[in-house]
Amino acid sequence: MSAQEPIAHTLLVVDDDDVFRSRLGRAFAARGYDVREARDGDEALRAAQQETPEFAVVDLRMPGCSGLEVVSGLHALDPMTRVVVLTGYGSIATAVEAVKLGAAHYLTKPADADEIEAAFARGAGDGDATLPIREDDAPSLARVEWEHIQRVLTDAGGNISVAAKRLGLHRRSLQRKLGKYPVSR
Repeated sequence: MSAQEPIAHTLLVVDDDDVFRSRLGRAFAARGYDVREARDGDEALRAAQQETPEFAVVDLRMPGCSGLEVVSGLHALDPMTRVVVLTGYGSIATAVEAVKLGAAHYLTKPADADEIEAAFARGAGDGDATLPIREDDAPSLARVEWEHIQRVLTDAGGNISVAAKRLGLHRRSLQRKLGKYPVSR
């Protein structure tokens, strides 16, 4: 009998951005992973019910079921699945929520295969999820304001008028703030 090839780790990549999803899938396939892709949360959960992945990369914001719902669903199917959540709208509140639901780590886009693979490895032996937040690395007031605006806007279903009213701002003032790039720190 010949020597057996090592079994590839299974990875599920869930992102509604077709280009990003396929690029990330190819990068992990080149590293020896058995990659499956899903363009939304519902498709991801159906795929996971057929065969639960060892690893998953999940976008936070997608049409239909959110990335947090996918994290919760994957964790319910198999608590050993290591999930990394990716988002273009990083906030401490969503990072904490993702970890509470079972994510191993939380990264802001753009993240490459090296960063994601390193995130999978963090805390792998002890079962503890880690957050990419250091106590000595407090966000600036501008960053906290931007995160709060994004959270309120999401809660308002993307409706700028409703979000402006909840924030106590004029609609045009909120539109100006939203037109600016996110504050990095």
